Amino acid sequence: MSDREIDQQLVERVQRGDKQAFGLLVAKYQRKLSRLLSRMIRDPAEVEDVAQEAFIKAYRALPSFRGDSAFYTWLYRIGINTAKNHLVSQGRRAPTTTEVEAEDAEQYESGELLRDNDTPERLLQTRQIGNTVNEAVEALPEELRTAIVLREIEGLSYDEIASVMGCPIGTVRSRIFRAREAIAERLRPMLDVAPDKRW
Repeated sequence: MSDREIDQQLVERVQRGDKQAFGLLVAKYQRKLSRLLSRMIRDPAEVEDVAQEAFIKAYRALPSFRGDSAFYTWLYRIGINTAKNHLVSQGRRAPTTTEVEAEDAEQYESGELLRDNDTPERLLQTRQIGNTVNEAVEALPEELRTAIVLREIEGLSYDEIASVMGCPIGTVRSRIFRAREAIAERLRPMLDVAPDKRW
């Protein structure tokens, strides 16, 4: 039985009044949802509050959940919208939308950055690259950051990301392409790669 089928069975149990089934869904997705939200909201206490609010909204909306998408896709969409509303209510940067198409985004492949040589210099470089990637991701506009996190960290497909973010798949491709390009730009000096080359 697939994850999606298990989730659907739990959702149906919740819809029949089984509150413990919802507890199982919360236990299954709480860490993943919090990790996603922490890319949008910096304060861990706020992340916890927004995640809890997202689960409450999901619980209240569950009677109308029809299973058109996977439960976690639906939950992530609620989580992202809840986080955006939280940021706006706090007077923080509101999300911006970019609708640029990039046809070759899916074909963009970044090569292996490091080989597994555990010399002190290599370990230091690995740590520096990791820090640079994290800083580059944090510096991205919110829509690009969300798209790249959903793809590279959460492992969602382009279709799932389009559903979560409520935008066309071409927009998702564009955002991921642009996010990867911005991260690559920050890494080029560290990897000693010419500006017109990809590693």
